[in-house]
Amino acid sequence: MTAARPASSRRNRAPFRYRPDSHPPIAAINTTPLIDMMLVLLIMFIVAIPLGTHKVPLDLPPPVPGPADTRPVHRLDIDAAGQALWDGRVVAREELRGRLAVLAADPAQPALNLDADGAARYELVDEILADVQRAGVTRLGFVNNARFAEAIAR
Repeated sequence: MTAARPASSRRNRAPFRYRPDSHPPIAAINTTPLIDMMLVLLIMFIVAIPLGTHKVPLDLPPPVPGPADTRPVHRLDIDAAGQALWDGRVVAREELRGRLAVLAADPAQPALNLDADGAARYELVDEILADVQRAGVTRLGFVNNARFAEAIAR
């Protein structure tokens, strides 16, 4: 067993002093953080790639040639001034709601094509779409949407 040094010998030591010539600078790059980041990215790719390439195979039936759809189509236009036009005729909001209810109840299931001017207020278009939904219209199409893109680009 080794004997412990007396406490007095510890007190007599010279204090540590840094000498620049005793430790030259290290020129190597610490690669540990780089390797850690590489492993994190590798795991992220291993998890993310299968999600992006996953496909669900669907066997859809081939299209059957048949007669063209002969159901009636109505057109609802909203101009820049906020007027609603039903098949080219100006209608008030209350009359529009009535026409939408009749359209939804029609057994022929006619379609409604909505054509809103690009300068029309979004709030008005949104309210009319809400009226269409409340009426129960299920066949709705949007036409001439390029004007909205032009209005946004201006």
